[in-house]
Amino acid sequence: MKRLGIIFILFMSNCAWASDDANIMPTTAAQIRANIPSLPIDAIRPAPIDGLYELKVGGQIFYSDRTGQHVIASGHIFETKTRKDLTAARLEAINTVDWSSLPLKNAIVSGDPKGLPVAVFTDPNCPYCKKLEHNLKGAKGIKIYTFLFPLSRIHPTARAHAESIWCSKNQHEALLDLMLKGKTLAKGTCKTPLDANIALAQKLGISGTPTMISADGRKFAGVKSASDLKAWLAQKP
Repeated sequence: MKRLGIIFILFMSNCAWASDDANIMPTTAAQIRANIPSLPIDAIRPAPIDGLYELKVGGQIFYSDRTGQHVIASGHIFETKTRKDLTAARLEAINTVDWSSLPLKNAIVSGDPKGLPVAVFTDPNCPYCKKLEHNLKGAKGIKIYTFLFPLSRIHPTARAHAESIWCSKNQHEALLDLMLKGKTLAKGTCKTPLDANIALAQKLGISGTPTMISADGRKFAGVKSASDLKAWLAQKP
């Protein structure tokens, strides 16, 4: 199979695509195409930056190194063999959070007491947050610290709902009643940590919900299934 791939590359090296730029070595074009077989490249030409190549795919443009082992798309560098988003991994690494700095007393604790810890910044009116709560309901092996983070500019009633949840006798039960069952809760009249949570989110660069933080400080914005979240929390840096 490997020999067949080598023969294919040699064959391509003698058959430059008519639409490729004349300054592209046929062997280079062949290597790029061979290493990115899933990308239907129409034409290859040198990019303005030395060592980069422009890949025309329909009405879109991607960039590749001279080997085709790395591709730049939407400002992110991807490893073509594994399809790993190297830029996302790097951003995750440089934007880690010191777990010990999180004021866990300002969070609602739920889930498995002995499970892998995760902090979740959530807006009670956020539809994606509701989906996450549905996914994590009854999940095993995950201990959840929920920081109520109402995005009032998007959801005008979110703060009142967050106050009602925090001031309830059973905070997590109230959260599920409101978010998953649509129940109306009594108005919250107690002191809440909402302002502190909002300030914390701003300090950590969190602007959307749900956003999750692992014990080793990695952040993820979006929804995961319980199994995917558990696997993500168990990852080693």
